[in-house]
Amino acid sequence: MVTVSYHCPRCGAVAELQRGAYLDDKCVTPDPLDGWTYADAHEAADADPDGDPYADSEGVVIVCGAAETDGDGCGEPYYLSFVKFDEGREVEPNVAVEEVRFDFRR
Repeated sequence: MVTVSYHCPRCGAVAELQRGAYLDDKCVTPDPLDGWTYADAHEAADADPDGDPYADSEGVVIVCGAAETDGDGCGEPYYLSFVKFDEGREVEPNVAVEEVRFDFRR
């Protein structure tokens, strides 16, 4: 198990999770990725203190300001998504056209 820190994409508050070192992070987003299932950070951590609480998860939903953030934060949920595979190939999330952003500032 390792302790990993994540920043809320809305307010920047830091959350810390204890999880297996073998899990690869894909991204942290304000909204869930289409097709991913998420474990609740608080419930999963309380469920099995000796094992990896996220071993069967494709990601984790973190509530900013909950226990994982020591009470600091905006109170909004955000989503940590792990890399997942289907038949040996990495699965890419489906992103709606409205969510695609281009930054042309220089």
